[in-house]
Amino acid sequence: MVEPVLKLENINKKVSDFFALKDISLDLYKGEVHVLIGENGSGKTSLMNVIVGAYTKDSGRILIDGKPVNISSPTDAKKLGITMIHHDSLLFEHFTVAENIYIDNKPYLNKSLKLINWGKMHSDCQQLFNRLGFSLNSKDIVKNLSLAQKQLVEIARAYISKARIIIMDEPTSSLADSESLLLFSIIKELKKAGVSILYISHRLEEIKQIGDRITVIRDGEIIGTQDIRNMNVNNIIHMMTGMELKERYPKLSVKLGKEVLRVENLNSGDTLKSISFSLRRREILGVTGLVGSGRTKIAKCIFGLDKIDSGEIFLENSKIDIKSPSDAIRAGIGYVTEDRKTEGLFMYLNIPENITAANTSKISNHFLIDKGEKVNIAGAYVDRLRIKIGTIRDKAAYLSSGNQQKVVLARWIMSRAKIFILDEPTRGIDIPSKVDVYNIMNEMVAKGASIILISSDVDEIIGMCDRIMILYDGRIAAVIPRSEATQEKILFYATGGKA
Repeated sequence: MVEPVLKLENINKKVSDFFALKDISLDLYKGEVHVLIGENGSGKTSLMNVIVGAYTKDSGRILIDGKPVNISSPTDAKKLGITMIHHDSLLFEHFTVAENIYIDNKPYLNKSLKLINWGKMHSDCQQLFNRLGFSLNSKDIVKNLSLAQKQLVEIARAYISKARIIIMDEPTSSLADSESLLLFSIIKELKKAGVSILYISHRLEEIKQIGDRITVIRDGEIIGTQDIRNMNVNNIIHMMTGMELKERYPKLSVKLGKEVLRVENLNSGDTLKSISFSLRRREILGVTGLVGSGRTKIAKCIFGLDKIDSGEIFLENSKIDIKSPSDAIRAGIGYVTEDRKTEGLFMYLNIPENITAANTSKISNHFLIDKGEKVNIAGAYVDRLRIKIGTIRDKAAYLSSGNQQKVVLARWIMSRAKIFILDEPTRGIDIPSKVDVYNIMNEMVAKGASIILISSDVDEIIGMCDRIMILYDGRIAAVIPRSEATQEKILFYATGGKA
């Protein structure tokens, strides 16, 4: 019988007073992609942190090639040939792309003197990008990259690590479909080379493309494992949540109203060129495109985060001048950022403080904050969005990634904005919770709000939007109605195709 490369036996780990991993047993074979799926807060990332030594297990055994090993630090894991692509970037923000990728594999002019061959490092890095099909520059500083570009850097670093076991935690959450396809080709290459992959994802469509087996985890316990060929979507969701999923994209059919927002000839830096579009009342306008196409730049310009070099913005036919987020909020515009950790959350403030941050007037009376009302309002949104918490006083930093995203969403829902810009609002959120978010979007629209939905998930864009605006190289390549939208058509325009 073939010995698993990695075997977990009855792993237990108390993560907090409210959550623990319980008797986790799992195995991974040579050249296998073993998918781990579960709701946010179910324990997926915590389990991976045990494998890479970020957490020390309380009990149980980890075996590599049938031999028990002790992994008490990430260094131990690296020595055993285990590396991880993290869901949220752990790159060195002030280093170059090449420095991050070759951080553990630096080319030296003189190894004893630690003299680095910088020319070779950048040359090798660009050759690597050419091979992988990544549009990145080795000399760019990481802090200036988008989330998607940072994810590509993480992937490239894992690719050259020569690891035997690679853990991929939501690696496509920030990527457009075309970049995801590049990753899938890399995974196939790694499998052929005998590399084993533990793959965390909420995207059932991609799991079918690359997975061999799938394991469902719920509330810190393994529910079951099955061959990917036998995977039934409704069965998997039932295993994850104990519930049935009736409809993946519950788009609400509503009559669109008058124009509420118009952008004319917007230009910003070298990224956006002559962007013009409109948004109607109760409309969900989808915005998609490849990494670097300008999706997020549009959101930041409208919300006053990035400078507009030229162009005009009209709100209900009146020209407005937005120079800061405060101007945008006063105009009735809310923005759910894709980068929740850096831009979206006050990580070390508690849940009520985060949720009520954009509408303190609702919880104050003549400059005095009603703390009880703040907690009550936050509690209502926690229930409504099914945010998994220990207590309402938890700090945002201690929530899982998907639950952090829900807190950001709750803040802007509470703001009662007229126009919501949602940038990757379901990134890193499990499937049932995505449906919760879509239903919240439906509620917004039913109450008269309008939404700009920016997403790299083409199925989501087609499923939830009335019209779809496709960007290519900072320009609008096409705007198509939902009735005419297909994955093939969107990818055609997103890659430079012309009608």
